[in-house]
Amino acid sequence: MKHSRWMTVCVLATMLVCSLAAADRQEITFADGRIFPESLTSTKDGTLFFGSLGQDSVYRAASSSSKAEVWIKPKANGLSTVLGVFADEKAGTLWVCASTTGGRGTPVVGETALKAFNLKTAAFKASYPFPNNGLCNDIAVAKDGTVYATDTTQGRVLRLKKGAKALEVWASDPKQLATADGIALLADGQVYVNSVGQSTLMRIPVKADGSAGPIATLALSKAVQGPDGMRSVGSKTMLLVEGGRLDEVTINGDKAEIKVLKEGLTGITAVTLAAKTAYVAEAKLNLRNDATKDPGPFRAIGVPYSAPK
Repeated sequence: MKHSRWMTVCVLATMLVCSLAAADRQEITFADGRIFPESLTSTKDGTLFFGSLGQDSVYRAASSSSKAEVWIKPKANGLSTVLGVFADEKAGTLWVCASTTGGRGTPVVGETALKAFNLKTAAFKASYPFPNNGLCNDIAVAKDGTVYATDTTQGRVLRLKKGAKALEVWASDPKQLATADGIALLADGQVYVNSVGQSTLMRIPVKADGSAGPIATLALSKAVQGPDGMRSVGSKTMLLVEGGRLDEVTINGDKAEIKVLKEGLTGITAVTLAAKTAYVAEAKLNLRNDATKDPGPFRAIGVPYSAPK
């Protein structure tokens, strides 16, 4: 009995240490160079996943670790130009955006697709090509399991219904949805999308039959610059990175209240919330195509944040 109690104490102590380690991570670093982590996502236990644009792969930092390691190998199962990643814990799936490369006189390589991997093992599950290619940028999942993904180059939002075998174009507008980037869903069940090129935030209603309603551009309480990654954190609230800032965005009708949480964050493109820490990823995309310049080490920075209910 004494031995059993001692083992229980040891296990509890180990769990407490791991929990504290996860909570105390002020930054996450990477095991390799030239990562260019364009997107990140997290699970409830504090594990972080990064889409590596530079390595065509996915990195993971376990809940007790401050260093991200390769989790899905470079170019595995057709990974290329990896942008958005989204952890769907209910489905046990990590959704990953992969896109074609090439153009402007160079051969096109691969296909643009939404890819599914096992969230626990990284095993490949399925690939869902984008109709007419495009650029898969970011991902959000509704409560019913429907997956939505933005297409930046063709101004579209694509949808994968739960159990469906193919993506379909759900909303399309070459003007309003031009350079569509971040995407999130709130408690109202509507789809929110930002445009990195137009610095706008839009709401797309989901009709009773699941189809898209008229796109509404929201009135912002404060101007944003090149909005990028966006994640829902409350019934009416999202976190957003833009212009070197981390913002809290609260939706009230057709208005979006912008509250700056932290400024001076250079080269950030993505955000996720793990417990009471918002992590923002430094992508440094301005250095990606210049091999003469060393981008230096990459990191995700933790910002203390308590999400509203």
